[in-house]
Amino acid sequence: MEYKDYYKLLGVSRSASGEEISRAFKKLARKYHPDLNPGNETAEAKFKEINEAYEVLKDEKKRKMYDQFGSNWEHGQNFQPPPGHERMHFGGGGGDFSDFFETIFGGGGPGGAGFRGGFQQGGFGGGGFQQRPRRGSDSEAFYELTLEEAYRGGAKSITLQEQVSGPDGIPRMTTKTLEVKVPAGIKDGQKIRLASQGNPGMSGGPRGDLYLKIKLMPHHLYKVNDGDIILDLPLAPWEAALGATLRIPTLDGAVEMKIPPGIGSGKKLRIKGRGLGSGAKRGDQFVRIMIQAPDRLSSEERELWEELQEKSAFTPRNF
Repeated sequence: MEYKDYYKLLGVSRSASGEEISRAFKKLARKYHPDLNPGNETAEAKFKEINEAYEVLKDEKKRKMYDQFGSNWEHGQNFQPPPGHERMHFGGGGGDFSDFFETIFGGGGPGGAGFRGGFQQGGFGGGGFQQRPRRGSDSEAFYELTLEEAYRGGAKSITLQEQVSGPDGIPRMTTKTLEVKVPAGIKDGQKIRLASQGNPGMSGGPRGDLYLKIKLMPHHLYKVNDGDIILDLPLAPWEAALGATLRIPTLDGAVEMKIPPGIGSGKKLRIKGRGLGSGAKRGDQFVRIMIQAPDRLSSEERELWEELQEKSAFTPRNF
């Protein structure tokens, strides 16, 4: 049988203190934990090995027994415990411990839990090891909203797919519908927390939380800059020159806006408080002027433009 060098698995010396062993285990557990390496069988196998090593070395009695029988550790594959040694049993059979572990300590240990939650000693000779309840991990999903929905907020329903274990233990996909309260003025990238709707806990532990990350859908009129809304407003040259009063669409209904005479293309006019966000951090709507020249002219229009060109003293360039 192959000898398992638990000290080597944890990367510590055979004289390491309990604190050093605990620190080494935590570092490796963070690296190989199955929740952080979904679907990675190599990482899960490594995690089982370091869990087994830690189970032995963290406990003074088990470590002493391991060191005693481990005096033959240099024999490698030919390791056999000394004849006549008594096994120390930890409770019910099976589990995911190795044959090496069971040869020394007996056929106990946690059964089939994937070593995901760490172990809590329940005592020798009857209680066995039992996995501590462990909270499920948080999960995240994108939640698309129109700009109007984000501006108004309100109650929404969302249907999600999640993987659950069926009665036969085989994973399967199922759907669930959740009620979501969208805060008015929510911005792109912000998150809505749904408590206890994340991944299931283990050994009776509570579920994690689900975070919905907001993704604003493109809009045919508006652009978004953080909390500000930007509307491009096309103006005819004469509207820009003479000024105008126009109805301007906003996410909260149309408003009248006075366009000052002589305004240039690219200038911005502000409508306060018609953006995203809330309270003092609520954004504004900006109206960006875009002067448009006609691309087709009648003969009469052309004559008028040529007459204006001759009579106007306006010079748009200063170079």
